[in-house]
Amino acid sequence: MVDFVLVAGAWLGSWAWDDVLPPLRAAGHGTHPLTLSGLAEKRGVPAGQQTHVQDIVGEIERRDLRDVVLVGHSYSGITVGQAAERIGDRLTRVVFVDSEVPVDGGSFASGWWQGPAALEALIADNGGYWPPLGPSDFDGQGLTDEQVARLVEGSTPHPGATVTEPAVLTRPLGELPATYIKCLLDGPEPNDTVAKLLTSEHWRLATMDTGHWPMISQPAELAGLLLAEAT
Repeated sequence: MVDFVLVAGAWLGSWAWDDVLPPLRAAGHGTHPLTLSGLAEKRGVPAGQQTHVQDIVGEIERRDLRDVVLVGHSYSGITVGQAAERIGDRLTRVVFVDSEVPVDGGSFASGWWQGPAALEALIADNGGYWPPLGPSDFDGQGLTDEQVARLVEGSTPHPGATVTEPAVLTRPLGELPATYIKCLLDGPEPNDTVAKLLTSEHWRLATMDTGHWPMISQPAELAGLLLAEAT
């Protein structure tokens, strides 16, 4: 049996995994959904990127978890990727769910599709926070109106420093045992950084025919893929 530590992306808390957990628990695995500092029920707690990395490492060490499958969605792939190398032999596998991945010295904003300056300006205009998405931003992502409402209502402003500060890696990410789950409605191919990592013998690719929030749109299917990583 493994312990799943699950970290949702920007604006979201541990609640985002609620529908994924039952199948994992039914199979006998431990489940530890984590809310990062400054989000959801931890709103208002100051946070930079390394705060989020330490949130993850600290939770694993505090609970003395072994055989960890560390799951990061979207933004949180950057923090999970850093945490994965810091927990040493506690790690069984890291799973990146349609996520960004850390690049040493680079930030989440570095890869922003409109350029880092655009995201930094948006954060500056919103008091140091990245504002949550509105309903129309979820169009085309395989979500029902009810699921979109759930995402919108559950989102909180995201601490801006976490997406502008650089990642810190001490070893090549391709050396970690990893699976990348690409959600096809959000684009048919992984980005160039991920594509290069997938050439590593330690990495493998899985796909889902849904959008960027599969824990909401297809939780049972996502749970099935995660269970495959527990063997």
